[in-house]
Amino acid sequence: MMAASPVTLHTTDTGGSGRPVVLIHGWPLSGEAWQHQIGPLKEAGYRVITYDRRGFGTSDKPAEGFDYDTFADDLQRVLESLQLEDVTLLGFSMGGGEVARYASRHGLDRVRSVVFAAAVPPYLLNGADNPEGPLDEASYQGLRGSLEEDREAFFDEFATGFFSAGDQLTVSEEERQQAIGLARQSDQGAALGAMDAWATTDFRADLQSVTVPTLVIHGDADATVPVEGSGQRTHQAISGSELVIIEGAPHGVNVSHVDQFNSAVLDFLAR
Repeated sequence: MMAASPVTLHTTDTGGSGRPVVLIHGWPLSGEAWQHQIGPLKEAGYRVITYDRRGFGTSDKPAEGFDYDTFADDLQRVLESLQLEDVTLLGFSMGGGEVARYASRHGLDRVRSVVFAAAVPPYLLNGADNPEGPLDEASYQGLRGSLEEDREAFFDEFATGFFSAGDQLTVSEEERQQAIGLARQSDQGAALGAMDAWATTDFRADLQSVTVPTLVIHGDADATVPVEGSGQRTHQAISGSELVIIEGAPHGVNVSHVDQFNSAVLDFLAR
C-alpha cells in the first residue's frame, strides 16, 4: 500500500541532552493529552517529544492517510527531523498501533525501548481468526454510526467511558471537559478514518518485530480497550516484556492514576 503524502505535524520538544522519549497520543485527542507526563519526564532528565497525529490537534488535516502505514511513516519523519536516536516510544491506546507498525515497517535502529499504554494491539476486532478480540463488529459499527450522527454527543459519552471504572468517573469534570475539548479539535474525516484504523488493524505480525525492552501498562477497569483482549495478549506476544496492571484504572490511566502510571514509566526508563 502506498502511503499518503507527508503533512506538517504539530510537535513539541523539551530539548536538552537527555535520552529522548516520544509520546504518541490516543484517539481522538492530541499531544496535549500528555500534560501529566511531560513535566515529570523532563524533571527526570529526559528529552520529551510529543506530536499531534495527522488530522488531530493542530496538525495538518489532510483528506487521506488515516491508516497505520502512514501513521508509522509520520512517526519516522518526526524521529528523522529531530535526528533522534536511542529513543523510547510510548504509545497510548491507538498510539500503541504506531509503535507496533513502526517496528515492522521501519525497524528499531533508532529505538532503545517501547511502552504500550492501554494500547490497542494486538487486534481489537473480534472474528473467527481473532476470537479473543474484545470489539465485536456490531459495537464497532455502532460507535462509528454514533460519531457520524452526532459528533458532540459522541465525544461527551466517549470521554465519560474513557475515564470511568465501572460507573465511577475517576477524574474531575474539568479533566473530562479538557479531553472533550481536545477531541473537538479533530477533523471529522480523520476521526472516522482513525477509528477504522484502530478498530480493524491486525498488529499480531507487527508485534513479532518488537525486539527491544518493552513495558505494557494497562488499567484493569479499562472498558474502552479491555486488558484481557489487548494488554495481556501483547505482553504474551513480546518475549521478555513487563506487564504492569494498575488496579481500578480506566482507559485514561495516565490522567486518572498519574502517580502510578508515571512511576511505572520512570522505573522502566531508568533500567
